[in-house]
Amino acid sequence: MDYNRAEDRIKEILLEESNLLQCVVDFLYKSFDHYSWVGIYIIRDNLLVLGPWRGEQATEHTHIPIGKGVCGSAARSGKTEVVDDVNMDDRYLACFTSTKSEIVVPITKNDKIVGEIDIDSDQPAAFTDNDIVFLEKISDMLKEHI
Repeated sequence: MDYNRAEDRIKEILLEESNLLQCVVDFLYKSFDHYSWVGIYIIRDNLLVLGPWRGEQATEHTHIPIGKGVCGSAARSGKTEVVDDVNMDDRYLACFTSTKSEIVVPITKNDKIVGEIDIDSDQPAAFTDNDIVFLEKISDMLKEHI
């Protein structure tokens, strides 16, 4: 799918859907072949708590301390994390044996991290600069809904 069309569709979802976070997750999962698992974590009591997600199976990592794993590192730093090969990154919390790469994009509201988008791929080095720019835009859109 074209990133600009996808961005426009997510804007529409945010305006019209009552269960919008799940709708955004579903849309991302269905629209990009290299996204094999998509989830949104929400920060509660210094933990990342898994919210809506879509993939072939659930992850056991439903509560992640800030600073732990790639997700926790992104939440601590406030910066997008891209891991081209999860097997080469000691921070990676193994969820699925099929996962080869991961991107985590913090969601910031009023200079505070309130959540993040976490996406796994079964392809190595799956995430490009286009994914980064696109997902950071989506993150900015989501901040008003968390």
